[in-house]
Amino acid sequence: QVQLVESGGGLVQAGGSLRLSCAASARTFRSYAMGWFRQAPGREREFVAAISWSGGLTYYVDSVKGRFTISRDNAKNTVYLQMDSLKPEDTAVYYCAAANIFVLTIQDYNYWGQGTQVTVSS
Repeated sequence: QVQLVESGGGLVQAGGSLRLSCAASARTFRSYAMGWFRQAPGREREFVAAISWSGGLTYYVDSVKGRFTISRDNAKNTVYLQMDSLKPEDTAVYYCAAANIFVLTIQDYNYWGQGTQVTVSS
């Protein structure tokens, strides 16, 4: 059982920054790979970033490379997504998710948060 709660979303101007947090309630949080996904209105949910259980491996979708950074603090049962140089096309509901192994596909994630809205104005 993993309960995930995202926070940190909001309204920001293009070029600005936000840091999303995902707090997990799980005794075995350290054993999960974590990912961030996003979904804009009328579009499918898409992969954004993932991090292995130890934090040693990370991967990003091409559209956010160099702008977003995923990290985790296992002592705090929290994963973060630092978003810099935000663009209007980043506007979406952002979800964190947990998987048993380091994976990039949505089907392999077993637990999901409720999502947090990120809106980037131009």
